[in-house]
Amino acid sequence: MRNACVAHRGFSSKAPENTLTAFKMAMEIPIVQWIEIDVQLSADGIPVVIHDFTLDRTTNGTGKVKDYTWQQIQRLDAGSWKGRAFRGERIPSLDEVLRLCCGRVRLNIELKTSGSMYPGLEQAVIKRVEAYHMEQDVVLTSFDTNALRRVKEINPSFRTGLIIDARPMDLLERLQVLQCSFLSIGHPNLDANLSALLISQGITIMGWTPDDTRNMKRLAAMSPEIMICTNRPDLWVNTFL
Repeated sequence: MRNACVAHRGFSSKAPENTLTAFKMAMEIPIVQWIEIDVQLSADGIPVVIHDFTLDRTTNGTGKVKDYTWQQIQRLDAGSWKGRAFRGERIPSLDEVLRLCCGRVRLNIELKTSGSMYPGLEQAVIKRVEAYHMEQDVVLTSFDTNALRRVKEINPSFRTGLIIDARPMDLLERLQVLQCSFLSIGHPNLDANLSALLISQGITIMGWTPDDTRNMKRLAAMSPEIMICTNRPDLWVNTFL
């Protein structure tokens, strides 16, 4: 068994992150079993796939994602920052991504929110996932513990995961209180002892984002069950195949 390969925001080392092109390029690599994406809400409540809370870094827009309607977001260029070949690439809706990935790859959907930034985000995402009957093919993850609690309140059957870039002493207890069976953790925080403990308690671990052979092999040596989330799925191929 080899460690599952998760394409972080798609094939984001080559294509503009969180775009349909990045997802298509990731799916062209046969070993990619999962894709990690980020979801926020437009001003009119449409789930859209973008990482930053602002538009400035990855589009030709400025300001906060939540202040733009879906119609306005569709007009933005989300590709030129990565290269002229990607000019005109758009920010996709969650619907577009689910339609593309349904039956092909599983999705780690990060709920990008903090506090009361996006009322209704969890409900909107769950509704779209259910529409594509992909409940068993997604995990909903977040840094925001209240978002994870709301998912369980809306539909307890959804799998949830905490995202963390630290190693608190009570990590296992936090996961149990949140009813999370999944942990997305910055890979430097993982070692063999912590990994063994979490796996023994039924927690699926995903380490992010090793983009070099040495760190991929380090995670793999801990356990074949650790999922490797990388911007370089091509490097995963070179490392393990």
